[in-house]
Amino acid sequence: MRIFLTGATGFIGSAVVPELLAAGHQVIGLTRSDAGARALADAGAESHRGALEDLESLRSGAAQADGVIHTAFDHDFSNYAANCEKDGRVVAALGEALKGSDRPLVITSGTALGNIRPGQPASEDAFDAGHALPRIASELAGAALLEGGLNVSVVRLSQVHDTVKQGLVSPLVELARRKGVSAFLGDGGNRWPAAHVLDLASLYRLVLERAEPGARYHAVAEEGVPARAIAEAIGRGLGVAVASLTLKEAEDHFGWLAGFVGLDMPASSAWTRARLGWHPTGPGLISDLAGMRYSDDPR
Repeated sequence: MRIFLTGATGFIGSAVVPELLAAGHQVIGLTRSDAGARALADAGAESHRGALEDLESLRSGAAQADGVIHTAFDHDFSNYAANCEKDGRVVAALGEALKGSDRPLVITSGTALGNIRPGQPASEDAFDAGHALPRIASELAGAALLEGGLNVSVVRLSQVHDTVKQGLVSPLVELARRKGVSAFLGDGGNRWPAAHVLDLASLYRLVLERAEPGARYHAVAEEGVPARAIAEAIGRGLGVAVASLTLKEAEDHFGWLAGFVGLDMPASSAWTRARLGWHPTGPGLISDLAGMRYSDDPR
């Protein structure tokens, strides 16, 4: 199939490209730059100029394809709610180009949307249209397309990682570097699920190939890594102190991250594994944090 891939030069998309090509698919990657076009050409993919803000460019890219995988997202988490609303508009635009066909559209959200019972792992069958997390906008847009007869499925992300990036953990690393302390909230018992980026790439391919309308899949290799263990791994890597903070202290210390650090978000992928035969094999989150080159200060 010819696959239109948003976020094709990003952290996740750049892993999805070779996964799709190795399986015999063709890839049309969305990019806004000459450098991105060169990277895609070097990888063996076509490029399509556009951006998330240019909805017509998204429609025209999707119109060329037999299927669409949407991995792009504006990761300015200080403006998270607005960016989630923008993602809902992006999903709607991609769907417009696929109307009247059964071409699959694979969109992206987060496993936390499946956390509807406190303390229990998120499950793939859980869907709450009134969920408090702004990322519900992506799934609501997908649900509207599904009701209109489109073939839409969802990949829900956990903390996606390798030894360079680790989802929301990466900002925690830079905060600890800047402040000289790696912190967690309370006893640090709240949990974040995780998956290696290469395992995620194979999951996107499997979801696309199965093309099951309305299905939700969890990109989860580790059901829940305790926040304290994450903070301790960062502390070891940077050689800084590790500290527990009160809720008041956390608000001052973490800034925009304060809304995330205390969340308990365990997630199951049992249904996903059984449905797709997906078997994640990559390193765990703590292992990748141990393998980071902390001397590479991105500033």
